[in-house]
Amino acid sequence: MDEQNFTRSVLDWYDQGHRDLPWRRTRDPYRIWISEIMLQQTRAETVVSYYERFLARYPTVRDLAQSDEDSLMKAWEGLGYYSRARSLQKAAKMIVDQYGGELPADVEKLRALPGIGDYTSGAIASIAFGIPKAAVDGNVERVICRYDAITDSVGTPAMRKRITQRVQELVPDDRPGAFANAMMEMGAVMCTPKNPKCLICPVRESCKGFAAGIAAELPHKPKKKAQRVENRAVLVVRHENRVLIVRREEKLLGGLYVFPDILEETDPAKLCAHMETMGVPCAYDEPLGHARHVFTHLIWEMDIHALTAFSAPELLGMQWVTREELAALPLPTAVKAARKAAMERMR
Repeated sequence: MDEQNFTRSVLDWYDQGHRDLPWRRTRDPYRIWISEIMLQQTRAETVVSYYERFLARYPTVRDLAQSDEDSLMKAWEGLGYYSRARSLQKAAKMIVDQYGGELPADVEKLRALPGIGDYTSGAIASIAFGIPKAAVDGNVERVICRYDAITDSVGTPAMRKRITQRVQELVPDDRPGAFANAMMEMGAVMCTPKNPKCLICPVRESCKGFAAGIAAELPHKPKKKAQRVENRAVLVVRHENRVLIVRREEKLLGGLYVFPDILEETDPAKLCAHMETMGVPCAYDEPLGHARHVFTHLIWEMDIHALTAFSAPELLGMQWVTREELAALPLPTAVKAARKAAMERMR
């Protein structure tokens, strides 16, 4: 099967039926950009409700650019990878300042915006602007590796370049956006990571991976590093009808609010001593249970503890908040269980 036949077969398959996702009903560059950022590291089925709520809150680039950080993080809460939201706003401000509030119909200018890499710039260019540009994400990479029986390890710059060039050969000038969506759809529902549906695949007859009986084994990826495990004591510190929260500034959860915590400690007396060093003398109340959260490279094992503060001093980077304020602030999913416990103690 030559390039034209592959492209036509994939498009015909896509035209016969595909998932009805809201970002596929628009050519608005802003909405397509938002969807592509949300879809990084997140399943489409999960993104739908976040996408619709986010756009209701920020219907234009200018609205996004003007948002305060807490409101933006609250709108993103639960999606994870919060640096995506911060990069979105940085890019929105650049789009307003440099391009009059309209995303540029230019691949290189798109690529220069914060948070937009080769894949995202290609996706926006092809889907929103009809520019015949390859958009290669993990789904597309998998389709190509299997179709061409590429057994070299993926993940290197050289391999990304090779696959991108291959996809570029397949992009049709007349329907680049539909082809980008079709290839992503192929990887998501047909050429899946496990148990690919080879027997009903539209390009099975010319798929080298299928012919060699190795399709399901591909692509070959380098082994991931083992996730580091951190044991944390998460402290729900209460004074009267308020609890203490801390605003994180580091890369992992920067801009989000969490409860005070301490690594590798379980002794109640030492937990109270830790809070005293922070300027909040406390008495220990009781354990509130255990929670676990898995990041890409890290696992938090969290024991949640209730403490009562003797006073509520004003401290840099910390706030005492009511139940209603706690519900309104952006907290990461990692401390969802601790927030629930805090909310129950403030009833």
